[in-house]
Amino acid sequence: MMVQYLRLKAEAGSHLLFYRMGDFYEMFYEDAERGARLLNLTLTKRGTSNGAPIPMAGVPFHAMEGYLARLVAAGVSVAICEQIGDPAASKGPVERKIVRIVTPGTLTDEALLPARADRMIAAVWQTRVNRSERAGLAWMNLANGEFLVSECAPAMLETELHRIAPAELVCAESARLDVPANSARSAIPDWHFDMDGANEVLQKHFAVESLAGFGLTDLPAATCAAGALLRYVSRTQAHTLVHVQTLRVDHASEYVVLDPVTRKNLELTETISGEGSPTLFSVLDHCATPMGSRLLRRWLHHPVRDNATALDRQHVIASFLSAPPGASSLEAEPSLAALRRLLDRYPDLERIATRIALRSVRPRELASLRDALDLLPALADHLQRCFGSATPLARFESSVLVDPQIAQLLQQAIDPEPAVLIREGGVIASGYDAELDELRRLATDSGAFLLELEARERERTGITNLRVEFNRVHGFFIEVSRGQADKVPADYRRRQTLKNAERYITPELKTWEDKILSAKERSLTREKWLFEGLLDQLSVHAGALSVCAAALAEIDALSALAEHAYLNDWTAPELTEGSEIVIEAGRHPVVERSIEQFTPNDCELGPQQRMLLITGPNMGGKSTYMRQIALIALLARVGSFVPAAAARVGQIDRIFTRIGAADDLAGGRSTFMMEMTEAASILSASTPQSLVLMDEIGRGTSTYDGLALAWSIAHRLLTHNQALTLFATHYFEITRLPTVASAAANVHLAAAESPAGIVFLHEVHPGPASRSYGIQVAQRAGIPGAVIRHASRELSRLEAQGAPTPQLDLFAAASQAPAASEPAQDDSAAADDGLLRAALADIDPDQLTPREALDTLYRLRNEYL
Repeated sequence: MMVQYLRLKAEAGSHLLFYRMGDFYEMFYEDAERGARLLNLTLTKRGTSNGAPIPMAGVPFHAMEGYLARLVAAGVSVAICEQIGDPAASKGPVERKIVRIVTPGTLTDEALLPARADRMIAAVWQTRVNRSERAGLAWMNLANGEFLVSECAPAMLETELHRIAPAELVCAESARLDVPANSARSAIPDWHFDMDGANEVLQKHFAVESLAGFGLTDLPAATCAAGALLRYVSRTQAHTLVHVQTLRVDHASEYVVLDPVTRKNLELTETISGEGSPTLFSVLDHCATPMGSRLLRRWLHHPVRDNATALDRQHVIASFLSAPPGASSLEAEPSLAALRRLLDRYPDLERIATRIALRSVRPRELASLRDALDLLPALADHLQRCFGSATPLARFESSVLVDPQIAQLLQQAIDPEPAVLIREGGVIASGYDAELDELRRLATDSGAFLLELEARERERTGITNLRVEFNRVHGFFIEVSRGQADKVPADYRRRQTLKNAERYITPELKTWEDKILSAKERSLTREKWLFEGLLDQLSVHAGALSVCAAALAEIDALSALAEHAYLNDWTAPELTEGSEIVIEAGRHPVVERSIEQFTPNDCELGPQQRMLLITGPNMGGKSTYMRQIALIALLARVGSFVPAAAARVGQIDRIFTRIGAADDLAGGRSTFMMEMTEAASILSASTPQSLVLMDEIGRGTSTYDGLALAWSIAHRLLTHNQALTLFATHYFEITRLPTVASAAANVHLAAAESPAGIVFLHEVHPGPASRSYGIQVAQRAGIPGAVIRHASRELSRLEAQGAPTPQLDLFAAASQAPAASEPAQDDSAAADDGLLRAALADIDPDQLTPREALDTLYRLRNEYL
């Protein structure tokens, strides 16, 4: 057995090997120690190797999915080894083989996959093409068969990987690549990325002579990545990926580019702290099906630049919100609500179709597919009747209807309430197969014979309390009490002895037992064979089922957006070809759901006004205002309605954000360095069609340095990049920029002081703010009153002084420094005066006792007079 195990372990490589032994999956040697540590298992020992005990740990086979989920969450891959031989016919160890490898990116089991998020696996290959470095990307969603490729410059690789968000990244062993935080890294030999080998793997899989039809002619790096990825994934599944039927080139230029910082700051699907809500996705996700939620999530991360695609989705949403022919507008929501109720009855058809193709589908999933197919005609009828056939919804009508023979086959073949697993039996419906029905009758219809046998044996032996029974361990037996054992006939053979009874078997009962147990075993074998044949028939229709699932997902996602628009008074934005964002009474889509009354605000950015300089107090709403503009623009490019009275959004190629910062201690970068790195990225990549959000740039260094940098960055964005920019700042000096460049304008978030303290109005008004209200905000935060009073006095002193004290530039030329012979101060009295002022500023009269106040006064008199 250990020889067999070691051979399979060599095949599994670095993956954990789950080696099936009876009712357990066992691990040995280093795998046992590692598995016990990861899963908190008891580490035992069995047998010896070179005189040392062999470590062993295991998990029950019926609980394997829970353990697999924990391992995959930790980024660990597992090779599943099953018994494929017949134990009764085997001499020596039962034949075993690795039937699949479970990795973080190749999950298809329902229990292991997140229902409302995709699990991608990607491969990366970097090479030189025409004297320039190119990065080739290929990624696959094994759960639905989607397979895509693209190429980009190495500098854009991080952004592309965050857009794809793979759960597992496959790369060459020699590659030096920074893997995204939530991705597991899988290294494979470099030769897997060879161009000739990649072409051969792809051509064989798709049964084509050339890859030109897929658009890969000019994408050599992407072709290498795709071939390596297909080879890797096929190995994990141990058979051909028949549901992966096409390969599509994904052009990054089709989407609004969102870098990792922007995705984080806008909190599309994850908050800045890493939580799942409240986010834009959590607010919008009214989807009735998991496949609809996954599609909506993909849309939010892939806003489109093409107006036609966004307008098509927008028109479908408008159709959902329009009244049926001849009805009032008030009837639109009931029609939409009825559609939502119909969708709520559908299972995850997308993943069921995939598991049919991979032959890993479970009986109850087929039962849910059967019930779902029965509902499709009602859905198609509702779409046509309530929303009309001339609307943009017409394109869905043919997609949601599949061959009725599939539903008919499932109705005939699958039991109304099937067992969870095929090995348990009770999956194939009665009447589907005559031979199976006969075997089941033999296996279960034994009650009459046993009653007859019991009555005959009582009469023959004279034992009135004799009973014929059955249990799983000992099979059929005749039970006689200990006191009647002397009446037992000679043909009885003892099977088991109990405290108060004896159990026997007779030749007649043994013959019947063999027949019954054989019938049970044969019925299970027959049922498994019939189930495999059913999968053969269904696999032919897996493609049509996938098309139907995609149509249902799109209907679900768009109707969810329509429902949200209806409930929250969202409007359809106008999409234009120019470079502009004009919003009337816009609102933040997430914040408006969490507060009682949200204050809407306008925004106008365009060719004549490309930058808004935003001033106002902390907590006054500057960041919320900036984010809501970006989210409204993003929603418009997704094709959704938006939270505004009206909106006009032009072409946008990228959205940049520079909001907040934190130290990157591991990378050796301070807060200010992170801030400047993000600013440098924006200055180098933004264009006149980009939307830029800059919040409090330059605050991480000295006042003059920060002010100079903020002014220069704002001026560069305005005059060189010409990006549509929202620039929030506390540097009041920057509000003079509109006098230098007419394309900039000042706005501020209004606030007012009241007897109870500062009041934030959250209203955007023209012009700069009159003050920052920083001390008032600190007071609301709970800073002690003595500190607030001290700060107020210091502020008054600084304002009276007119400007901060000039700071020494350590890198100034020596000629700029004062001569050594020059006195540091022309007047010693002035120096004393400055020291006295500093000493007085450090004194808090409210904290002094009378005695301390008198002592302080004497000390100052003695020192400065």
